[in-house]
Amino acid sequence: MSHETPVRPLTTAYAEAAATAGYAPSVHNTQPWSWRVLPDALELRVAPERRLAATDPEGRLLALSCGAALHHARVALAAEGWTPAVERLPDPADPDLLARITGSRRAEPEPEAMRSVQCMQVRHTDRRPVSEEQVPTAAIGEITRAAGTAGGRMQILDRDQVLELAAAASHAESVEAEDPQVREELAYWTSRAESGLGLPPEVLPEQAPQTTVPARDFGRAGTLPIGPGHDRAAVYALLYGDEDEPDSWLRAGEALSAAWLAATRLGVSVVPLSGVVEVAGTRQTLRHLLAGMGFPYLVLRLGIADPAHAGPPHTPRLPTAQVVDTSAVGGRS
Repeated sequence: MSHETPVRPLTTAYAEAAATAGYAPSVHNTQPWSWRVLPDALELRVAPERRLAATDPEGRLLALSCGAALHHARVALAAEGWTPAVERLPDPADPDLLARITGSRRAEPEPEAMRSVQCMQVRHTDRRPVSEEQVPTAAIGEITRAAGTAGGRMQILDRDQVLELAAAASHAESVEAEDPQVREELAYWTSRAESGLGLPPEVLPEQAPQTTVPARDFGRAGTLPIGPGHDRAAVYALLYGDEDEPDSWLRAGEALSAAWLAATRLGVSVVPLSGVVEVAGTRQTLRHLLAGMGFPYLVLRLGIADPAHAGPPHTPRLPTAQVVDTSAVGGRS
């Protein structure tokens, strides 16, 4: 008599992986993805109503966000013992179809993937200044390798480059502060957390932190106490790639997810800083930091969170039924 655990249907695995992908980080917590479970595939699509038309007109940050969700789904499948095949941007005539997961075959559940799924559930963005504890060099190396394994690249910035980044971030903030459409969009996404989207006051600093690289001005004060800390022990990195096309943005999002999950496992706080890549002029400054050898997608602040004070809560998430469509399999997973 066999005591093996019964293998659940692949459509069940797809639906549950798509639901788990809802933990992924996204710009302004827009969750700009939509999943469709088919009898033999799982499709990732753009949710057009959650685009940032003013802040992200090219869709770079949208693709990054969706890439993070795609990586979350792939890892969730691996944790359940499935080895998925991924087609990225499979239909040139349908640019909103970002990826199709097909041909999943059974394998042994991956212990590392199982640990990563646990990290998905605790991962969050802590915008407080980091503590004075240094990030271990080995941890930085492991986070960088995780990004590389997932198809992205990370460059750690030296002290002089961080000062250039600080000046660029300050300039980008000034540019966006003068753009009424960007400010209106930001106000919208910081005032609708009850809908399961956006950034509630509890995750936004009560006042601007005194840090070397200025954080985004969200246009309204939150309720997150920031304390007296600075970012002297923070490490800043550029997530970048060789191309500046939608498929490379999608892969960069997968790399972001891999790096962030590795950081979570290692006890390292990650804060994405997207403002400096949202303005063309300051994004060019970041290209200069890469010696023109790549295209910057996102800035990351790495650090050890202040252990003496509780961090912010998790941002809200949309109900699974609003982002995962199972109608093609009879509404059942």
